[in-house]
Amino acid sequence: MANEISGVRIPDSKLAREATQFIRDTESDFLFQHSTRVYFRGALTAKRKGLPYDAELLYAAAMFHDVGLTPAFRQSQLRFEVDGANAARDFLRSHGIEEGNIEKVWLAIALHTTQGISAHLHPVAALTAEGVMMDLVGLGYDEFTDAQLRAVTAAYPHPPHFVEDVLQSLYDGLKHRPQTTQGTGLADVIADKDPDFRRRNFCGLMRSSPWAARG
Repeated sequence: MANEISGVRIPDSKLAREATQFIRDTESDFLFQHSTRVYFRGALTAKRKGLPYDAELLYAAAMFHDVGLTPAFRQSQLRFEVDGANAARDFLRSHGIEEGNIEKVWLAIALHTTQGISAHLHPVAALTAEGVMMDLVGLGYDEFTDAQLRAVTAAYPHPPHFVEDVLQSLYDGLKHRPQTTQGTGLADVIADKDPDFRRRNFCGLMRSSPWAARG
């Protein structure tokens, strides 16, 4: 496992090491690799923008953001993002992290799929959401250098059928709680009043992403 890419390091701390081990014990290798790429993509975004951030908190948010999709939560009726945020909160509390910092991580995970909010919160939330969207659909792809793109995917490669594997992982983690996937309902209002409105399709975004050609 590469601990440093393009000048960005995974924190060398007890908390980070135990977070890594917790996720390795809980998630599939597929989700772990994705989560690690999310951390590096978020941290490299911060470096490019000159944005200060807490590396431990960003790493915790990246590691735990998909925990709610794992088999341990197959009976949950909460949003998977909330399950992940709650798991991170429990983990951080057990390590004596102050509540203000725990809240930053909780919000980063709970809101990482909610468009238009994370960017206005603490950098941990903004960077987590940017890292996720970069890794899934290539958002901001052109803002990374070729060297950075190659370095991240060399250390933590997208598997051959990455797009369909992501969609299957999401479905497996959500199929028992489909009602939690509903949005705010505001798109329904626009669609009701505007016959030309077209909803954004996440599956379509993934299948047109830079990673789609890999399989």
